[in-house]
Formats: sequence, structure tokens, C-alpha cells
Amino acid sequence: MIIVYAPRDGEREHFDARSLRVSEASIVSRTTDMKWAEVQQSLQADDLEAMRGVAWVIKKRGNPSLRWDDFDPGVEELYTRLDKDEVVGWVNAGIAVATQNPDAMPADIRAALSDLPSLAFDREHAERVIEEMVADPKDETDPGPTTEKLSEPPSGTPTSTLSESSTSPSSPTSSTSHPETSTT
Repeated sequence: MIIVYAPRDGEREHFDARSLRVSEASIVSRTTDMKWAEVQQSLQADDLEAMRGVAWVIKKRGNPSLRWDDFDPGVEELYTRLDKDEVVGWVNAGIAVATQNPDAMPADIRAALSDLPSLAFDREHAERVIEEMVADPKDETDPGPTTEKLSEPPSGTPTSTLSESSTSPSSPTSSTSHPETSTT
């Protein structure tokens, strides 16, 4: 999750919540009186206190003497956007839901995901991910019969060929990892 701080009279800043160290997450938790899991959920709901806490702690890296009371943004100056990994996760989730409906077409999936780019920090990346992951079967060429033995039956689920790196230097955890996609 990326927190964007857009002050009316200053330069826009952005803060990657996944870049926090454990000690910094503890400071956010104590300061906001929320457990870290609550902070994470609150960020998804654009909770002002959670966004302020994360942004403040990250700003303190460059200005250790910055006090909580000294960082008091306006209510419309903070908002969140999805990072690249989160965009891929949302698209995968949309595809997974669509595969439950045998009548779902790639155009339907694209329509269901049409608001996603506006929620992403990198809009162009989100648009590209949607186009790459929601492939139209008529656009794909048939490679013909294969001589390879498949290790598992094809699932009919679109797969990702995207190899974008995360916007976060942190390694994936069970809560941020996405299931591996089939290459069959």
C-alpha cells in the first residue's frame, strides 16, 4: 500500500507501507493505538490515523526530530494507492472469481476491473497488467499439439507472464504472497 501525501502548499510525497521495519511498525502501532494488523486493514479503508502514522514514521527517517503533533496533514491531503504487487493480486482475484462463471468472457473481466487503474499508484502498470493477464483467447495463437506430458490438467485459468518487480524492497509474506500461476 502506498500512502500519498499531497499537501496543498507543498510537494507531493509517497510512502510505501511495506518498507517499514518492525521497529517502525511498532511505533506506528503504539502511536495510533492499533495492532499492526489493524493498521494494515485501516490503510485499505483510507483510515486517516493509520495513513498519518505510517507517513509520519517514514518521514522521521529523514527528520528524526519530527514530532507527531508537527505532522498533521489536512483530511484531503492523505490517500492510499495500490502498489504493483497489490495490482497483480487484485487482477488474479478478479480472474479467479470470473473462472467460477463459465459464461465470463475476457471483456467481462476487463469491465469488472475497469476501476482498478484509478486505485493504483502506477496507473499505466495497472492497465498493462490487466491487458496481459486477461488475454482474449482469440488473440492467442494455437501452438498446436504438444509432446510434453502435462504435470497437471490445464485449469482453464488465465496465467500471468508478467515479471514486474515489487515497489517494495521487502520480501513477500504469507499475507502478501500470491499463489503461483500455472504455466500450462
